[in-house]
Amino acid sequence: MEIVHLLRAVTVELGLHSARFAQRNGMHPTDVRALIALMDARRAGEEMTAGRLGAELGLNSAGTTALVDRLERAGQVRRVRGERDRRRVVIEVEERAVELGQAFFGPLIERSLELLRGYDERQLTAIRGFLGGVREAAAEGRE
Repeated sequence: MEIVHLLRAVTVELGLHSARFAQRNGMHPTDVRALIALMDARRAGEEMTAGRLGAELGLNSAGTTALVDRLERAGQVRRVRGERDRRRVVIEVEERAVELGQAFFGPLIERSLELLRGYDERQLTAIRGFLGGVREAAAEGRE
């Protein structure tokens, strides 16, 4: 249980860190989650529609539209035609948002990478397996 409690404490701290970013930048915490989802999709080479974004964040259609409108007005995202299907509208994160996130979260990311460099490949495989399993278990509640 010690590791489960430590994971919970890490989750709380990361949530507080994210909330500080949101507050400092005049955002709602959901805005930050949306930007993370958009950056993850971009990193994976996937297009993100408003419907998919809403599903990932647990928002209804009206809430998703309000979110995307708010982020677009703030210059954080843009609506564009899909590359694979020009009839679809996809949401893309603006470089400005990426740079803003990097400036705030970069030191935490670098510290995390520094810690991970202390583990051998076998240990990293175990860490990946554990975190992936916890993520899957948490995601089961979404369905």
